[in-house]
Amino acid sequence: MEGMIASLLRDFEDGKMSRRQLVQTLALAVVAGPAAIVAGAQSPPASASAHVAAPWKTVWLDHISYAVSDYKKSTDFYTSLMGWEVQNDNGKNQATLKIGEVGGIIIRNNRQQSGGATPDGPQRQTGQPPRPPLTGVINHVSYGIQPWDTDKVKAELERRGLNPRPDMVGDNFKSYHVFDPDGWDLQISNKTSNSR
Repeated sequence: MEGMIASLLRDFEDGKMSRRQLVQTLALAVVAGPAAIVAGAQSPPASASAHVAAPWKTVWLDHISYAVSDYKKSTDFYTSLMGWEVQNDNGKNQATLKIGEVGGIIIRNNRQQSGGATPDGPQRQTGQPPRPPLTGVINHVSYGIQPWDTDKVKAELERRGLNPRPDMVGDNFKSYHVFDPDGWDLQISNKTSNSR
């Protein structure tokens, strides 16, 4: 896994991939991480470009699942700050939200296994082996918003007590990082399309 990440970073630094492509590829690598680690133990890939081409193309982000300490608090945070729409809320431990026309998010209370936080989620079937220890973390997720006014976005984040940290790359990319109620790094930017 480390070799693949190093290769991706080299490709990014050499201008062979955009920042968006790097982040998307790293996010997918994190999701596929445990399986990739098991497979990689036998023969680690020399580079990301050595992989066989996928037989399909990803065309939609269906949903992201957040395991949080208080699903209601996180749901309120994201609906209030980001304008996401609650699609359903079971009133106990989980809500599904719509993220504009991008996709969806499931926010659910974290399930703790004995001995630590390693959520397996509700889909784990009896008889399946437990999830391998998590070794990767998604650093942050960036969402593009409209309308964008750098000063007004900063002022609104400060008004909410979120202590925005600027992340301005080049002349055109503007963004701020804030922490959500569980300490996840949320980046809010002016980019609303794939163009980088």
